[in-house]
Amino acid sequence: MNKNRIITNISVLLVLIANIGCDQISKNIVREKIDYYESINLISKYLTLTKVENEGALLSLGSSLPETIKFILLSGIPALALAFGIGYMFLRKNISFMSMLALSFAIGGGIGNIYDRIVHGSVTDFLHIDLGVFQTGIFNMADVSIVVGMALFFLQSFFNRQPTLS
Repeated sequence: MNKNRIITNISVLLVLIANIGCDQISKNIVREKIDYYESINLISKYLTLTKVENEGALLSLGSSLPETIKFILLSGIPALALAFGIGYMFLRKNISFMSMLALSFAIGGGIGNIYDRIVHGSVTDFLHIDLGVFQTGIFNMADVSIVVGMALFFLQSFFNRQPTLS
């Protein structure tokens, strides 16, 4: 392995760890300092903290499934996908730095949420954006990491498109 690849791998690994750390530290602070369904305005009514525990996936999807099926669908299969992503990221030779960066964000967020599901039985969500016309569900920093990772993939694919032949 050449020196540039080693530096790239270390950089991307640090980004991945930083994403997991930011997510877990923020969730631990929220678990300790904020009561369930307490609403704290950070930026007027536009950005609020509201602690909830999500036993499902996005918008509590799957929260009423039997525990075994829920574990397989929301922890087991995603854990396998994340393991595949890590292997792909570090073992593939012709992957761009932007792709590795995008994967490190997405995988870091995924690991943060799966860790919560396995250790706490649910995912702690606490951020809510309300811009009037645009409003989010309640989410966490792992979700932000996943969205940033997907946005980086989108930007890379948009700017690296090869012209098509007519």
